[in-house]
Amino acid sequence: MTEKNVLYKKRIIKELYFSNNSSCSDLSTRTHTSLPLVTKMLNELLEENVIVETGYAPSTGGRRPLLYSLRPDVFYVVAVAMDQYFTRMVIMDMQRRPVTRVKEVELSLANHPGAAQSLADNIEAYVRESGIPKKDIAGVGIGMPGFVDGKKGVNYTFLDVADGSLTHFITVRTGIPTFIENDSSLIALAEFRFGAARNRNSAMVINLGWGIGLGMILNGEIFRGYDGFAGEFSHLPLFSNNKLCSCGKSGCLETEASLLVVVSRAEEGIRNGRVTLLDRHLPAANADKACRAVISAAEKGDKFAVELLSEAGYNIGRGVAILIHLLNPEMIVLSGRGSSAGRIWQTPIQQALNEHCIPRLAANVSIEISQLGINAELTGAAALVMENYLRHERGRPAAAAGKKVKVT
Repeated sequence: MTEKNVLYKKRIIKELYFSNNSSCSDLSTRTHTSLPLVTKMLNELLEENVIVETGYAPSTGGRRPLLYSLRPDVFYVVAVAMDQYFTRMVIMDMQRRPVTRVKEVELSLANHPGAAQSLADNIEAYVRESGIPKKDIAGVGIGMPGFVDGKKGVNYTFLDVADGSLTHFITVRTGIPTFIENDSSLIALAEFRFGAARNRNSAMVINLGWGIGLGMILNGEIFRGYDGFAGEFSHLPLFSNNKLCSCGKSGCLETEASLLVVVSRAEEGIRNGRVTLLDRHLPAANADKACRAVISAAEKGDKFAVELLSEAGYNIGRGVAILIHLLNPEMIVLSGRGSSAGRIWQTPIQQALNEHCIPRLAANVSIEISQLGINAELTGAAALVMENYLRHERGRPAAAAGKKVKVT
């Protein structure tokens, strides 16, 4: 098989991953490849048992075209989602379905010189326990907080390694090609490819987490900025509160709107005797459980919990108003860990837009809640591997015995 044919096949595989299923004509258009060549490549992929026919497209008046999709078990991807305190990982097939249980490990990133080694060890052990041969894994995609340069494979905030390249470090230790990206950019990638912002030309994806991240979709692409650091929404200096932020500055959006702030204010309110459904012994030692407790109470109508999320939502809305003034997006997507609170966020954010945004600019901007939720980063991490599928050799499917069929 020529290298050109390998490249053409990889383009088709990549497109089928993101589209779920496609016709020969659609694949020709999206891969900028001639229809006869795509037909030839599809025939070969069918013979190799890499793809399958999935029926016919809906009728548009003419002959209905056949649709094709990837076999789920052609190969797999390891998706890793990190925040400052916890790391989750799962192995997915080519239909983005988990084939292992999501594993969560406590891995603090701040002031932890061994964090990179611990991460690599956990990935290595997880793959080994899965029983899936490494040759069948296309790659590892990792979303992580911090200033991440995905092209260089460097996180300038966390996970220091001796030679600087975190991707090289993990690739060498696991034996699997590895790719990294900022967590909020990966959440935006997930929403753009599979979620609320699917195929949208312009959207701002807010990552509601321990900080307030931002992934930007501009002109139908993920916008990462010159060094890959675009989207530091959390550190907009909106407040004169003299509160020190994790970035070392004061008055950042994060100091008044992050989930850590919500949890801290919940604990303070409980100490001060606020009437609430929240347990008076809110698990302060576990921010994740405490956050889920606040959101659960708010969903049950607890006035104090709703008040906490509404205050944070209003402050986020002040930041969103700035984004709308600068970028005039089509939609705002609320995603990430905190999006499980759903519509509770929408009213206070809209109130802030009513007060701080020019009506003409905000008139056609919709505020959407992600359906991917806390799994958005894992979905984006898997997508990162396939975004880079043309760049690496691993994951090339081996020919398998199967029924030979002819594309017509």
